[in-house]
Amino acid sequence: MATRRSLLFSPYRLREVEFPNRIILSPMQMYVAGDDGIATDWHYQHLAKFAVSGVGCVFTEVLPPDPVGRNTHWDLGIWDEAQVAPLTRIAGFIKESGSIPAAQMGHAGVKASRQRPSDGLQPLGTEDTEKGEPPWQPVGPVTATHVQGYHPPHELTTNDIHELIDKFGEGANRLDRAGFEFLEVHAAHGYLIHSFYSPISNSRTDGYGGSLKNRMRFALEVAESIRGRWPEKYPLSFRISAIDAVEGGWALEDSAALSTALGAVGVDIIDCSSRGVGAANSLTKLEKAGKSLDEGYQVPYAEFIRKNVGMPTIAVGLITRPQHAEAILQQGRADFIAIAREFLYNPHWALHAAEELEPESAWEDWPPTWSWWLERRNKLGINKVD
Repeated sequence: MATRRSLLFSPYRLREVEFPNRIILSPMQMYVAGDDGIATDWHYQHLAKFAVSGVGCVFTEVLPPDPVGRNTHWDLGIWDEAQVAPLTRIAGFIKESGSIPAAQMGHAGVKASRQRPSDGLQPLGTEDTEKGEPPWQPVGPVTATHVQGYHPPHELTTNDIHELIDKFGEGANRLDRAGFEFLEVHAAHGYLIHSFYSPISNSRTDGYGGSLKNRMRFALEVAESIRGRWPEKYPLSFRISAIDAVEGGWALEDSAALSTALGAVGVDIIDCSSRGVGAANSLTKLEKAGKSLDEGYQVPYAEFIRKNVGMPTIAVGLITRPQHAEAILQQGRADFIAIAREFLYNPHWALHAAEELEPESAWEDWPPTWSWWLERRNKLGINKVD
């Protein structure tokens, strides 16, 4: 096998896990499960194809450890033992295909109990109830919702918080038994953990609100609970919203403080996203303002955390070109590249990236039953377009 020249296709080690390359399939909710939160053959085929296609690390969609933490009636979950076996099948195939099986846990908080994006992404109401999709009571740091028009949440008591922290630990244990080797906590985009650390959405006056230290407490205790039930040999990631992009909101310096504290309790890497407080999703306000997004618009956040905290980072957000992904790594701005919707458009993105960055060894990344034919077809010029 030829020596890899690009960083995108070079290995990387976190704890005892050796990633074959730096390409990550970012978690994406598919909204095709049922109220039982159990993975189906649809989820299997959705994730399996990326493992076969050379992605170094394949993530599930976000898995809430409590059904109250679902976005919709159609989300997967990890709150019940019945959910473990189908996920085990998925993790096993990803591993057999040479990729790292990864899972993400999270809790929707005030953004729970809503429609699928294709149905409007609005809070569930009377018409949804008539369709058999009734709303349920969301939870949050306070009784006010930070998203206009959404259901007012139940304010979590201290006991509620402690019970939920334990559920994150139990979920991590289930994911370990399912065969996953990398775990990430979704603490961004205005979901529950983010809504605790953001000053925009948290006006509590107890030990989980007020000062920066207190607002970070929930995130840190979730991390500690998970680390206590997640094997030492496997890495743990946190996806954060590095900025709120709202006046008086969470800022990059706050993210540096949170990342440092997370590192001290066993978190290994920070996945750097942004925004989400006060809007249905992380891009809603930009869309309404008619603003466009630049390529790699969130990469500076990964770079800031990497350089100022000294922790590895994952860059995500409009990274679609192989040369751009490689430049981010070469410039020391991040350690991994996470790609989401571009993979929906082109499931073979990783294989095509290898062909572009390392043409002399590109066919080695394809499954042999594919490459034997495709390489010969390419030599005949059939792949080329005039």
